[in-house]
Amino acid sequence: MKSGLIQFIKRAFSREPELHPVERGMARRWIKQRLVTVFPELRNNPVALERAYRTLGLEARAGMGPDEAETVFEMSIPGDN
Repeated sequence: MKSGLIQFIKRAFSREPELHPVERGMARRWIKQRLVTVFPELRNNPVALERAYRTLGLEARAGMGPDEAETVFEMSIPGDN
């Protein structure tokens, strides 16, 4: 019980994990591939693809459970609370 409480407190007060640039780049590429798949009109328009990517936003957070990866990337939609 004590170790669970201590881990919870450590997670609550720890700062965001440092992300390796390769992980960030891989996540960026994956998101852009998904955008091109869903919106084929972005395929030959790199400016619009970059604008769509930036509009979504990409946030990294530490994995919360034993079944999650160490770092989890989440997309956030503007205005979504």
